[in-house]
Amino acid sequence: MKNYLRLGLLFLAVSLYSCGGGGEAESAKEEKVLVNPNNPNNPNKTASSDVEKTEAEEVPASKRVDLVNKGVGPIKSVTIPETIDQELAAKGLEVYEKNCTACHKPNKKHIGPAPKDILDRRTPEWVMNMIINPDIMVQEDALAKDLLIEFNGSPMSNQGISEDDARAILEYIRTL
Repeated sequence: MKNYLRLGLLFLAVSLYSCGGGGEAESAKEEKVLVNPNNPNNPNKTASSDVEKTEAEEVPASKRVDLVNKGVGPIKSVTIPETIDQELAAKGLEVYEKNCTACHKPNKKHIGPAPKDILDRRTPEWVMNMIINPDIMVQEDALAKDLLIEFNGSPMSNQGISEDDARAILEYIRTL
């Protein structure tokens, strides 16, 4: 008799478990439908930001365009002339070859991202702050954190590069 009771309870438990599937996933989908996603008092407001985050996360950090963020560090403003300063770019090439080539190849992804066309995706200030302050940037800048994740947790090492040398590297990068 006890065996029939146990068998009956097991059958009931399996039946209930198999009938209840998908309810949580469906309710999660339904939560994303918002009447007014811009309402600051809406408790489900995260749904619209989830969509924005998902779209941003689909594009790798190295390909993402952010021409507003200046990064974290001493560089607040950089003036880039229209023409390339060849002398400064030559100095930048020297500094780049000495400090950067172990991890960065000019035209292709290596341990770190390729610098070619970086100024199409980042502000000059962000680039220079990343060169000067990579450790602080990875701690405090969301984009730098995403790059760290994309490049398998390989942080950019702080080479102790001065602002002048960082500006020279930036000028060299413009020639790529």
